Amino acid sequence: MKREPSGGPSRRQVLRRVGGLAAAAVVGAVALDQAGTASAAVTTSKRFDLTDGSDEWFREIPLNETRILQSFAFDNTNKHLYTAQLVQGGRVLPGETQAASGADRSKNGDLCITRLDWQGYIIGRMYLKGFGHGVSIGVEPSGNSAYLWTECDSVPDSENNGYGTKIARFKFANGTVLRPDSAQVTRFTPVPGSDHNTVAIDPVTNRIAHRHRVGGTWKYSLYDLAAFKAGTFTPLATLTQPAVLTGPTFQGYTSMGQYLYTIDGTAYTYDADGNRTSSSNTYVTSIDWNTGTVYERRLSKAGESLFYREPEGLAVQIPDMSTPAVARLHLGFGSEESLTQTDKKASFYYKDLLV
Repeated sequence: MKREPSGGPSRRQVLRRVGGLAAAAVVGAVALDQAGTASAAVTTSKRFDLTDGSDEWFREIPLNETRILQSFAFDNTNKHLYTAQLVQGGRVLPGETQAASGADRSKNGDLCITRLDWQGYIIGRMYLKGFGHGVSIGVEPSGNSAYLWTECDSVPDSENNGYGTKIARFKFANGTVLRPDSAQVTRFTPVPGSDHNTVAIDPVTNRIAHRHRVGGTWKYSLYDLAAFKAGTFTPLATLTQPAVLTGPTFQGYTSMGQYLYTIDGTAYTYDADGNRTSSSNTYVTSIDWNTGTVYERRLSKAGESLFYREPEGLAVQIPDMSTPAVARLHLGFGSEESLTQTDKKASFYYKDLLV
């Protein structure tokens, strides 16, 4: 784990000392390019400064499967990290009589959820058959465990990758294999007829963000988590995905307070001799829930020296729940060690300057 450098106060430390973490509205918005449309009245809040440098948390740790990290989320109460991957080809799950290929797992939307502690050690896993692609997951702490929120009722797209048509909530249970119709699973349909449904949970405000596609248009809605669980789908905010995000490869999102955060980009490319032929195209974007305005969009070079390096998800970590105003915006990356060592590893970097 990389720690803050010693010596004189950093920019973030100075801001904190002069009240940088006090509640404050952001005046104006950075005039980038396109804005989505929005309808909302979300309380103003601080935002993560995307120009802040990214600190390393974990570099290239193994997860349960050898496939790429898809997304992740934090249980800040119990200090656990949950990750989502597609099940690797050749694995035989309990109740199965033969191994499935990786392509079949992708088409079916079969996921593995790995639970790790905050030292990076695996402390549990479970499998979800027919749930989706795992673009984003949410975690709701409960006692010494947690309820997980994922997509479910997967349907394959034109590229034979399964994506969820509904939202699922279930308690993490080590070693369990679930299907969408398992008794342990509660399913929600906030937007009937939508596809590519995923969610992310704001651990500071206890809200749940829902990304989906309806009629070919990408939408985001923000709900009170308790109301959502009760089946009341009255959004606090709804916005159309800004046009700047329609071209790049979308890789995940999260929400905290007034702002929605997204990550997009692709992996490095290499020639046959192992020479890198591309540079970082990973961008992190902040969007105002109230207006749909793209507030800030920045190129990220976090983990730039990783081999392969594919951006995979965003999540908010609260290192100490007694001070929830001190938060970290984590960027996840999947990588492999070389052209011949292709088992995927996961790395996490964070920004923690709030302004």
